[in-house]
Amino acid sequence: MVTGLEPSATSKIKSGNPSRRFVEPRAEFGVFGGSGFYSFFEKGVSRTLRTPFGAPSSKLTISDLGGKGVAFLPRHGPHHEFPPHQVPYRANLHAFKQLGVTRVLAPTAVGSLKAELKPGDLVICDQFVNFTSGRKDTFYDGPDTTHVSTAEPYCPQLRAIAESAAKDMGLRFHRRGTVAVIQGPRFSTKAESRFFSAQGWDVVNMTQYPEAVLARELEMCYLNVSLVTDYDAGLEGDPDVKPVSHEEVIRVFNENMGGLRRLIAEVVKQTPKKRTCACGSALLHARMSA
Repeated sequence: MVTGLEPSATSKIKSGNPSRRFVEPRAEFGVFGGSGFYSFFEKGVSRTLRTPFGAPSSKLTISDLGGKGVAFLPRHGPHHEFPPHQVPYRANLHAFKQLGVTRVLAPTAVGSLKAELKPGDLVICDQFVNFTSGRKDTFYDGPDTTHVSTAEPYCPQLRAIAESAAKDMGLRFHRRGTVAVIQGPRFSTKAESRFFSAQGWDVVNMTQYPEAVLARELEMCYLNVSLVTDYDAGLEGDPDVKPVSHEEVIRVFNENMGGLRRLIAEVVKQTPKKRTCACGSALLHARMSA
């Protein structure tokens, strides 16, 4: 078992600097599994980690992919026991950090807010709008006041690689999109869905916040590839639009799982070691000084 941090290192984290330490690197990439995506490797080494922020959703499975170490973690747990508002987001991201992860790939299931974004489509999101509440959404509760920029919350280098790979693979995808993140676990009302659509936003999801922000606070690159599983409740007048259900979400996700898994694998293989983005220096000008 990997025990993670020594007591002295744990105290440093609690005092407000989670990027100051991590154990010997074991993985370069971290992959989150979402609804319907509970495993990634046929073989791998399991690790149970502890973090200053509690236990992550599950054991992590670490394996080699194209000569690169990859850690996989189902964000909802292996049996989907964590609803979106109860996912231990801080522990999950911190567990990746302890393994040396610098790039996080985070596929998710989403509902479409536009008729042209059809079930089975992939959306490489570039923005989010947060409608959640009460979630533990920062590693920095003091005394080091830290304001991390999230103007561009998704890594531009990883987004470009994902776009190129999806194009080469012949997948049906959209190169950008804004995701409205709702609290869950309930789905949107029609009125809420119409409001999101009227703002010009593209998809709706329950887990992108605070996951993307926490990755930025740990100076990790973060990529979201959203798989459209349904039309959200406010899209009316189309005979193909049915009220969303969890069963339908999982059915469509499973039908398109193969392409999504291959895309994630291709992103890992095609990503160079050198980071050309600014994700790795997110804390450089983020701290308030007395």
